[in-house]
Amino acid sequence: MKKRLISARTALCGILSATILFSASVSASVEGTVAGFDPEAASAALTAKAEAEAAAPAASTEPATEAQSYYYGGPSTVVNGDGTFDLSSLYSHNAVLEKLDGGEILAAQSSDERIYPASMTKIMTAMLVVENIPDLDTQITMSQDVFDLLNQVEPDASVAGFWPYETVTVRDLLYGILLPSGAECCLQLAAYIAGSSDAFVDMMNQRAQELGMNNTHFVTCTGLHNDDHYTTCEDIALLLRTALTYDNFRIPFCTASYTAPATSQHPEGLTFRSTMFQYMTSSEVTGGQILGGKTGYTSQAGQCLASYAEVNGTQYILVTAGTDGNHQTEQFHILDAQNVYSGIGEIGL
Repeated sequence: MKKRLISARTALCGILSATILFSASVSASVEGTVAGFDPEAASAALTAKAEAEAAAPAASTEPATEAQSYYYGGPSTVVNGDGTFDLSSLYSHNAVLEKLDGGEILAAQSSDERIYPASMTKIMTAMLVVENIPDLDTQITMSQDVFDLLNQVEPDASVAGFWPYETVTVRDLLYGILLPSGAECCLQLAAYIAGSSDAFVDMMNQRAQELGMNNTHFVTCTGLHNDDHYTTCEDIALLLRTALTYDNFRIPFCTASYTAPATSQHPEGLTFRSTMFQYMTSSEVTGGQILGGKTGYTSQAGQCLASYAEVNGTQYILVTAGTDGNHQTEQFHILDAQNVYSGIGEIGL
């Protein structure tokens, strides 16, 4: 069945908001500099990038605009005449659809094939934060070393917008990871928990083995591309199913926007917007709602999305990867999620 894409009419999004908050303390120590590297100039560049991203229009609880809003024009292309699922019509090359309760696989397409997870990596980063930091109210001061490292190794990474020496809470950093996909938040928390980002990655790989993610290997806590940083859709689904058991993960994961409290650097607070919800005209699908998601993109990974929905009273996880889109194209991974979840609603599964 041919895919159909239409720009939707403006509509209000009905999205979950955060009620349980998360915090702790973080400090970082990063060795090494590069010749000619100017930390002040690099930090200023990061700040400008973050402010530009924060100023971009979003669609949390406000109407989305025609230019940024996407809606899949049904009927769903993934449902066969006999009521079974066929994911071959998706934009994504790799996909797996599972029930949240028990992990029963309902449909799959190359779901055990190796993929690059890009920022879906941050699901593991955020889950380890929740598992390893019990104090939700600790304040921390952002380390200059984190920003220096970020500018050396990931100058084009997505950032939440925090500044060096800004005092924030880990709850703010956690939302900074899961909504705007902030790399500085990942590095700061990794250094606090494990002493360094490399040691934190060792923890990520150990936790992956404990969960049975046998086709996964992490190299960074941010998802920066590396040929040896890989996973599968099935492994990411297993990871997300585990992470969603923690309220302190699930609530920010299901949040469209969040404003961190005012600081001296940001006297009006700092607002984050979900990289998934901001492109959606509505979270509603046939028979239900998309509750949360974590996007990812690199040129090698394509567009990726790990999402969570409730349709006809049952909760589902869908992980997709490998579309041919990018930040400037239509958001094909989001369209795929709307298509699949609407298909569930159409057949009354």
